[in-house]
Amino acid sequence: MSTPTPPEENTLPTDDRIQDVEGGPRLMTDSADDTERRAGDRTGTERMQAALQGIMNGSVLVTVLAIVLALVACGILIAITDPAVQQAAGYFFARPGDTFRAIWTAVGGSYASLFQGSVINFGASSFAQAIAPITRSIDYAVPLIAAGLGIAISFRAGLFNIGGQGQILMGAAAAGWVGFAVDLPAAIHIPLTIIAGIVGGAVWGGIVGVLKARTGANEVVLTIMLNYVALYLVSYLLRTPGLLQAPGSPNPISPAMKDSAVLPALFGPRFGIDLGFVVALIAVVVVWWLVNKSSLGFRFRTIGENPRAARVAGMSVPSLTIWVLVISGALVGIAGAYQVQGAVTSGFTSNIDAGIGFDAITVALLGRSKPWGTFWAAILFGVLKNGGYAMQAANGIPIDIVGVIQALIVLFIAAPPLVRAIFRIPQPGARRKSSKKSERKAVAA
Repeated sequence: MSTPTPPEENTLPTDDRIQDVEGGPRLMTDSADDTERRAGDRTGTERMQAALQGIMNGSVLVTVLAIVLALVACGILIAITDPAVQQAAGYFFARPGDTFRAIWTAVGGSYASLFQGSVINFGASSFAQAIAPITRSIDYAVPLIAAGLGIAISFRAGLFNIGGQGQILMGAAAAGWVGFAVDLPAAIHIPLTIIAGIVGGAVWGGIVGVLKARTGANEVVLTIMLNYVALYLVSYLLRTPGLLQAPGSPNPISPAMKDSAVLPALFGPRFGIDLGFVVALIAVVVVWWLVNKSSLGFRFRTIGENPRAARVAGMSVPSLTIWVLVISGALVGIAGAYQVQGAVTSGFTSNIDAGIGFDAITVALLGRSKPWGTFWAAILFGVLKNGGYAMQAANGIPIDIVGVIQALIVLFIAAPPLVRAIFRIPQPGARRKSSKKSERKAVAA
């Protein structure tokens, strides 16, 4: 007996109900798709804003603005101390234009002299003479690049190498002895002298590393004290005949470097760039690879950010500490070798460090302890140092004003919230937080 077929009208309500049930979720799905599409549209339109916000919130912009603030502050200092400005300010309310013209002449003329004396001389009669200032600035920057890299790599590992002066002195002493006491072809003599400087700086930095790793002594105290030890040790060597003192000289000065050990000029004697700049570039690339691409650099960064996590991961923090300071001292030792091979080749004294060891700390801070950042920071300091002499000769501005500019740059770099507040730049993540709040409100609605 067959089962009767349900009437057609009984199936219609069921179909309608099924359609309603199926249609409900389909309508909700369409609404979700619309929400996702609108969110995608917002993401697409906000990508450029996010990129711009990243640039605005980045450290590069803050660094540039810190330099601008330092130049403005030093411009005010130049204007205040200029005699013509002081004289015009005496009758400011009678003729205010004279005061503003005097300020423009003093500040604009000083910075124009600094630029033309260190970057490009627009008044030169030939292209070679026009670019000669920047080559001399690079020459000043070479030891700062090498020493700054050494200080930067210690900063990345959480260590404060304040012993650049001592490491430069020991590197210069070792490189200087090889440079004037050994007879070799230039192809061998030049790299051997550089290696001697690297070894001298590495040994002096390694002493700090061993004491830090084995006894837990503070590396800041150790490096500062070893600066004095190196200074008096090199002074003793320079006063002792048969060691570093020039034969027959009553003064504490070394013999002149042999020609085979002197770094050759790359583009002729009129330009300041020599082989040391190539060595500095190689050092930048090597340090960049070491810090960012090698496992040893990863360990350095790990102990710098979290030594406890490094121990838990099985890393030997004491041995890594020694390696960091050895490599740091070796890089600073390159600067010492350059001082005797490129900067002062006629014989060096105990002042051969020329303050580079402490300037390197500033360079590393300005470069955010990054290899290429340190490179450009050293170039900037070379420009300031070279241009300072031109500014003093052309406008009578004291050379110490360059030191004030450098100090103010570091001051503003160390206080990024102050720079952001002055230029009304939002703090990093402020836009991100507000956008997340708006998205949560949209989802809740």
